[in-house]
Amino acid sequence: MPIQPSGRGRKVRLAPILAAAVLLAFTPTAHAQISQPAPAPPAAPTDKITKKDADPETELQKAIADAGNDRGALVRNLKNYLKRFPDAPRKAAVYRALVESCEQVQDNACALEYSEQLIAVRPDDSEIMMLAVSLLQQQGDDASLTRASGYVTRVLDRVEKSAPADKSPRMSLQDWHDNQDQLRAALYNLRGQIEKSQHDYDAAAKDLHMSYAIHPSAIAAEQLGELAEMRRDSATAIDEYMLAFVLPENGATGKVNRRDVRKKLGNVWRQVHGNEDGLGQAVLAAYDLQGAAATPPSAPTARNKDAKDTFAFTLRKLDGTPVPLSAAKGKVLVLSFWATWCGPCKELEPEFVGVAKSYNGNNDILFYAVNTDEDQSLVPQFVAHEKWDVPTVYADGLDDFMKVESLPTVMVFDRAGKIIYRINGFPPEGFTENLNSAIQAATGAVAQSK
Repeated sequence: MPIQPSGRGRKVRLAPILAAAVLLAFTPTAHAQISQPAPAPPAAPTDKITKKDADPETELQKAIADAGNDRGALVRNLKNYLKRFPDAPRKAAVYRALVESCEQVQDNACALEYSEQLIAVRPDDSEIMMLAVSLLQQQGDDASLTRASGYVTRVLDRVEKSAPADKSPRMSLQDWHDNQDQLRAALYNLRGQIEKSQHDYDAAAKDLHMSYAIHPSAIAAEQLGELAEMRRDSATAIDEYMLAFVLPENGATGKVNRRDVRKKLGNVWRQVHGNEDGLGQAVLAAYDLQGAAATPPSAPTARNKDAKDTFAFTLRKLDGTPVPLSAAKGKVLVLSFWATWCGPCKELEPEFVGVAKSYNGNNDILFYAVNTDEDQSLVPQFVAHEKWDVPTVYADGLDDFMKVESLPTVMVFDRAGKIIYRINGFPPEGFTENLNSAIQAATGAVAQSK
């Protein structure tokens, strides 16, 4: 249900892809439209239908029929209907019809009023929430923007809690993940822009950085450049504006005006350097760097290709932080190899996490969930959804080195670096007990070796 912004108040741009993605992900299957019936026979003048005796459905159909094709009359009739029947069985459908009709007569206040009333009775209707966001941002006052931010947060929370099992069978898993990433990036960007309008610059920067991390976009970079400029951080503003200039104008979160970005970039550059000397070369360098960043990364097995033993490997956390396994020398090391597509891994990993938690505070025992996915972009969201509270790293060739041929695979290394426990596949029972026993045995071996 798109809405065209009107007026000159502050507004946050809703990207078309955001509206489309919300519709795709969350439009209720029962859209509760009110049908247009044949006109009802006129009542005799002597008929007096009281509020107590009237049939709400009959009166609803009469209100619709009497309005004909006049949207303004339909708005009036439905408002009067709700006054007479505030608890009508099809109240939600009436609210939706009012929202649509109010939009058609360009009565945004009316559309917002009934959007929010519909949200109160249908709190899972993300489509209407996003319409309410658009209407609230047009009002532009702080209270309206706060409500708008709250609705975005509710939709975002619903998106981040969704799982591949919820997708349409007609959608491929890769398309579902792509859609989720685009939607999350757009929602973080939208909330960041609202927070920026409220001068909550710290919160805005956090959300805009999150949007950019999920799906790099020119519009997020431009907003971050504006934030940096307002904070008098010219160096960061230049970097962000350069990114906004060299990235595609259209993206998952919206479209930028490259000419405007060029003006902003030139303005800050001149403030720092006094003129635009060197700006062209800097832009070309940023473009080349962005192109290099966009090239596919080397295969995971290319990492650590010269490693001769387990402790020579350096793995990576999901945020890219290096994890050298050399730090595990002399300690008990517990590894669980898994993948997002592995059903048994999803069953075993919570047990692995539970065992790891039982050793919290014991610095002599290190636990890592080692991901083996080829498409590593799927991993952060998957881990966040599953809430696996254990250090997660990418295998980066360790799975090949250890000849991991089936998943899940769990190993325990003692302090000497010897594997004293290894299972391939999910055991039907006794996993937690056996893993604990192996860890205790490794700990005992450590004690004996001292």
